[in-house]
Amino acid sequence: MQIETIELNKGNATGLKWVLGHAPLLIIKAPNGFVMCGYLNMAVAEQLGDVAAKVTGVRSFDDVLKSRVVEVSSAAMDLGVQVGMTAYDALDLMY
Repeated sequence: MQIETIELNKGNATGLKWVLGHAPLLIIKAPNGFVMCGYLNMAVAEQLGDVAAKVTGVRSFDDVLKSRVVEVSSAAMDLGVQVGMTAYDALDLMY
């Protein structure tokens, strides 16, 4: 498992990478929400009221930050996170 501090415009986020079977599980957590990879379920994040955005096809923290958001929870939308923005920009809104 790898834990890394990731610098954003507004401060730092925490990245978690755990190599599983054929792809890694990746999460980057800002103070008020997180970006997750395709391994995790947006329906559950929505049900729990989490501020969450999802990216897919990623293998590293850098991949996550550059990727476009493909799904967004309602709570994330309330902060201005939108499908199509970069995960980096979404994390800044979650700060």
